[in-house]
Amino acid sequence: MLALLCADLQGASFDVLQYGTQPEAAAPCTAAIQHAIDAAARAGGGRVTFPKGTFLTGALFLKSNVELRLDEGVVLRAVRDDSAYPAIRSRIAGIEMDWPAAVINVYGQTNVIVSGRGTLDGSGDFWWKKFWGDDGKHGLLKEYESRGLRWAADYDCQRVRALLIYDSQNVTVSGITIERSGFWSLTATYSEQVTIDGVIIRANVGGHGPSSDGIDLDSSRDVLVENCDIDANDDDICLKAGRDADGLRVNRPTENVVIRDCVTRSGYGMVTLGSETSGGIRNVEVSHLRAIGTKYGVHFKSAKIRGGVIENISVHDVTMENVERPLAFELNWYPNYSVPTLPAELAHTQHPAHWDVLLQAVTPPERGIPEVRNVSFATVTATGAKLALVAEGYPEKPIHDVTFTNVSVAAQSAGKISYASAWKGKNFAVHATDGKPLVLVNCQAMDLPGHANGLPAQAHAATQARLETANH
Repeated sequence: MLALLCADLQGASFDVLQYGTQPEAAAPCTAAIQHAIDAAARAGGGRVTFPKGTFLTGALFLKSNVELRLDEGVVLRAVRDDSAYPAIRSRIAGIEMDWPAAVINVYGQTNVIVSGRGTLDGSGDFWWKKFWGDDGKHGLLKEYESRGLRWAADYDCQRVRALLIYDSQNVTVSGITIERSGFWSLTATYSEQVTIDGVIIRANVGGHGPSSDGIDLDSSRDVLVENCDIDANDDDICLKAGRDADGLRVNRPTENVVIRDCVTRSGYGMVTLGSETSGGIRNVEVSHLRAIGTKYGVHFKSAKIRGGVIENISVHDVTMENVERPLAFELNWYPNYSVPTLPAELAHTQHPAHWDVLLQAVTPPERGIPEVRNVSFATVTATGAKLALVAEGYPEKPIHDVTFTNVSVAAQSAGKISYASAWKGKNFAVHATDGKPLVLVNCQAMDLPGHANGLPAQAHAATQARLETANH
């Protein structure tokens, strides 16, 4: 279907020069570019093109059956003006709320392409300073941390995303480079049949962007991400599905996702599942990825008030170099952010409506306990790690049915698994320079082989359990 769309669009071209704009103009070209997009839509579809040069723009809204073509040498640069990005209904970090439009928006549309070898420049440092402060020390984040409001900071400091796909179908983004987004770089929310191919993301050009994720897939289905090269500050590729009570209300999973043949560089995680897991994440295949220097490799993260099921996750043919934590299941991740608590002195003061959404309790409480099951790792190699494997489940819902086949991790320390069951390993080796094996605590039916120092994990688990019992 996408191939047919591309062929159809090639016959109709709408040059932005014909709509009153010029490259390198000092004034924003937003209206002229939008006129070209609208003209293509009125004609039943077409391709919007640009000559080489830089074009300043605010929020652009693509339409069904339209291709936005950014050829090599074309730069769309975000205007440094909050008023250029009208508020739209969206979902941010797991809750529905009003948020500034992105620079490029595919919002409620069908059959849309963004292509070419050009660049989308998010002018992110304009928004980063609001979060970090001009000096990196006295921005909104520091103020909120001092008031016990770390959980609200990301929602109150509204920053502009580079490219948003929202409630749309049959969308392709290919070839373009996205630089220094004000917030997330490329996001697909509530969307289906999305292809992201050959996209280059350089989130930290000219600085260090807060929450500058690479690619976020949020409650979307039938998604292909391939041939991408991502260098971010936060998660490189992240799968999300809603947060806490609001995410459970929406109850929409991210599912049927293929991620392959990508390179990730700096960032918080090569592939992250969560921490917004409320609607569930399932049927995900990750293969032929290479991570270079990210903090985490494959990172499952959630919280005890989040809920949702993460299941049927296959990771294979992956290499990780100098990744601090290659394999991690942290289901009580970052409580200061994940678990909102309103300070007593603010209990009777006026505050934003989205605080009430964040503070809404999940009832009954057990509904908030996330579950991870049916995860497989095969032909995975990691070198230069600090902590090979960490897994922290819950006694009510242990992390279960995890398999390792031909997996080798070289790290300073092996790590620890707690509250897990039915893990199996074949040709699974953790080589820890400190000479200590994996520690297993409160685990059942674990069938992991011996490690580099020859001590079977199960035997060590029994010893460790006796030691911890004695210490308490």
